[in-house]
Parts: sequence; C-alpha cells; structure tokens
Amino acid sequence: MLNCKEVTEICSLELEQPIALGQRLGLAMHLMMCSGCTNYRQQMHVIRTAMQTYADGNAVASSPDSFE
Repeated sequence: MLNCKEVTEICSLELEQPIALGQRLGLAMHLMMCSGCTNYRQQMHVIRTAMQTYADGNAVASSPDSFE
C-alpha cells in the first residue's frame, strides 16, 4: 500500500508522463481511502490547467475596476 508521500510523488509524475499499471492501481486504491490525497490530486490538475491556459495566451485579462 502506498503512503501519502509516495502518492503525491506519483500525482506529480502523472502530470508529466504516463505512469505504470502498478502505480495506477496503487494510486487508485490509496485515493479511495484518503481524501487529503484526492484533494491534492484535484488541485494539481486545476493548477496545471490554469497554468497551461495562461501559457497558451488564453487567460482572461481583468482590470482592477472589474471587481467593483
């Protein structure tokens, strides 16, 4: 069984490359039981998507006046 530290490393790795079947299975089992790691993984995906959108030039520019 993977521990939380191992899971966070795999979550980071899976953003960059495909992970092995054993890692996917261990990750899935751990995520079923650990809400902290599940949240971490979701947050990593959100951050990556936001940064990719920004890098692609598709970020929405806003002015300070738009919040009033």
